[in-house]
Amino acid sequence: MRYALFLLAATALNAQSLKFDFVSANPAPGFQKALPGALYSEETGYGFENAASQPPFYFSVRVPEEGNYRVTVTLGDPAADSVTTVKAELRRLMLERVRVAAGKVETRSFLVNVRTPKIADAHPAVRTVEVEKADVPTIYIAGDSTSTDQPLEPFNSWGQMLTRFFKPEIAIANHGESGESLRGFLGENRWAKLLSVIKPGDWVLIQMGHNDQKETGEGIGAFTSYKTDLKRFVADTRQHGATPVLVTSMNRMTFDAQGKITNSLGDYPEAVRQAAKEENVALIDLNAMSKLFYEAIGPADAHLAFAGSDTTHHDNYGSYELAKCIVEGIRQDKLPIAKYLVDTPPFDPAHPDPVSKFDIPAEPARDAQRPYGQ
Repeated sequence: MRYALFLLAATALNAQSLKFDFVSANPAPGFQKALPGALYSEETGYGFENAASQPPFYFSVRVPEEGNYRVTVTLGDPAADSVTTVKAELRRLMLERVRVAAGKVETRSFLVNVRTPKIADAHPAVRTVEVEKADVPTIYIAGDSTSTDQPLEPFNSWGQMLTRFFKPEIAIANHGESGESLRGFLGENRWAKLLSVIKPGDWVLIQMGHNDQKETGEGIGAFTSYKTDLKRFVADTRQHGATPVLVTSMNRMTFDAQGKITNSLGDYPEAVRQAAKEENVALIDLNAMSKLFYEAIGPADAHLAFAGSDTTHHDNYGSYELAKCIVEGIRQDKLPIAKYLVDTPPFDPAHPDPVSKFDIPAEPARDAQRPYGQ
């Protein structure tokens, strides 16, 4: 039996009891009863998003403010073996295929970062037993549509899969947004928002380039405005006591006649490499690793890593493998955050996981527009 349980943390002003019992008609003291059919309402602040009797199940909990929350789940079925996958917030993979034998239970914890567009200077702490405010270091993502939290199948990103590979001791805050460039991130105050919440000890993964290369004008280019803005992001991050990491953009699915990936990003990946070297910043060369990954599965099957006919944005399999590339980059660079990795043996993008063995439950198919951005 397989369950795909999706938890969504939505911000609000008032806190409720954040302990929920999904099986007992008379839950233990302190627990709220959340049996099937208990739909979400503003009055209760929790409940199922639909009345489905079959997985996936969508359960939402209202929390009082943005920030990091530790979620603890108890898994198991008294009458049957179970296999449970858990995603949270905007489809971020938290637990992958946790197997529990019939009559047994297993408890797992993970961290969920909840955010709002509002820029604020401080947030009060919230403490509960099952869902509680977590004072942990945070890895922030500043990126475009290839790293953002994609809301609907078949689209997915490495930012949504990265959570799977970290212990519940560090949170992932995905501030990526479709269509963004460095200049757009600055002009729309997304960078100001991120800077308003980062703190000493945090990390910022910066991956732009797909949309930057479309910008035109005097002084606009990979080795001019783009590299200058990259260095500004680095300086701002360091000024706030956090650690920047530059990430080159993954390739698009552009094969030549010999089955090799061609460079569709111009000088932008090289500009990132140069900026990393000049500013003494850690570099994760996702551009180089994605080339190995796509070429390994070949022109005939590479589309299986992408969303439908899209040649830029990925599906669950493609984003999962790219997240493994990010993890491998963290390990190869010997970054201090490598101590938080879990279930991550060395990964060679030239020998990716077989797509035939990839088995992450997907949500029911719904119409989804192609994400903005190239």
